[in-house]
Amino acid sequence: MKILVINSGSSSIKYQLINMDNKEVLSAGLVERIGESESYIRHQRFFKDQESRSKEEKLHIKDHRSGLEQVNLLLQDSEVGAITNPDEIEVVGHRVVHGGDMFNAAVNVDDDVKEKIKALIPLAPLHNPANLEGILVAEKVFAKAQQVVVFDTAYHQSMPPHAFRFAIPERFYTEDKLRVYGMHGTSHQYVARQAARYLGNAFSQFNAISIHLGNGCSMTAIKNGKSIDTSMGLSPLPGLMMGTRSGDIDPTVLFYMGTKLQMSFEEIDNVLNKQSGLKGIAGDNDMRHIVERYQNNEADAQLALEMYTYRIKKFIGSYLAILGPLDAIIFTAGVGENSSLVREMACADLEHLGIKVDEKKNNQRSREIQSIAHEDSSIALLVVPTNEELSIAEQAYELANR
Repeated sequence: MKILVINSGSSSIKYQLINMDNKEVLSAGLVERIGESESYIRHQRFFKDQESRSKEEKLHIKDHRSGLEQVNLLLQDSEVGAITNPDEIEVVGHRVVHGGDMFNAAVNVDDDVKEKIKALIPLAPLHNPANLEGILVAEKVFAKAQQVVVFDTAYHQSMPPHAFRFAIPERFYTEDKLRVYGMHGTSHQYVARQAARYLGNAFSQFNAISIHLGNGCSMTAIKNGKSIDTSMGLSPLPGLMMGTRSGDIDPTVLFYMGTKLQMSFEEIDNVLNKQSGLKGIAGDNDMRHIVERYQNNEADAQLALEMYTYRIKKFIGSYLAILGPLDAIIFTAGVGENSSLVREMACADLEHLGIKVDEKKNNQRSREIQSIAHEDSSIALLVVPTNEELSIAEQAYELANR
């Protein structure tokens, strides 16, 4: 079975075509700058001998339908195509950021599901509209395929009320659905399953702390294979310090910005989501640059990295308190998989908690799951490459064959 995974953004489409018989990626690509005067497509075709062919194009793509039509043509291209007919794609799996408390698993697309995704737009105004547009367009371009939705929030629906409720009047929850939803659920669930398999543990009895560090960052406490707490909240803003997001902040700062500095809601939102985090402290949200500047003893980069890893360490401590015996701590995503310095600093001086990094192992690079734990560490420390596209494909495949 061939499954096309689509991640539709406001001005982009990221996609992978996966053969689920052997879980091999046949094609992958990215359509960028949709709606602008010059759009950009990068497409790759992968072969069994690890060779690949790529094709890049610059052209005007006016909307998402035009973008997916171009993807369809590239998938059938004589040089870089992986199919000869769009009907070969039996399932299209869609990433949707926010499923609210309406969805706790992957679902087949129908009118009711589309209406619910639309109703949830106020909770994810930057993501859900584009995600929904991708579904509507795919239904036309890949008309014979089964359409399946996987929600970023679904994995966190196992959290208990004492973890997901805010301590504000009841009506804001019952009437407005204000609560913790969490994000990156697809990634947290995928790497936790991979880690349990690697350690030979049953997932239903697996306890772990999953640390997803990209431009967006979140952590999840996993008990018996289920999410019981997570660092992001109603939106992707709270929790850890991130590339451009502030993470947790005293709410009084917002009041001060509004009343004393006369900033609008839009201006405050822009500051906290797009100008803060690493960018706010060091002027740059690229961790590679931050690490290089840290090693060159630049004060703002050193402060940024110390703040960033200090907050990870605080969440490790709080999650250990609620989880009890722990099987593993998992680092994943772009920064988590590639920055040995971030991993080292996040775990430094935690030997009293049974956490100790092996410096030599930590500095080795691998595309596979690797242990970075010292032999004296009582908790497994793992670097697990995330693969959200494969996770979406697996969930869609399971639903299609149920």
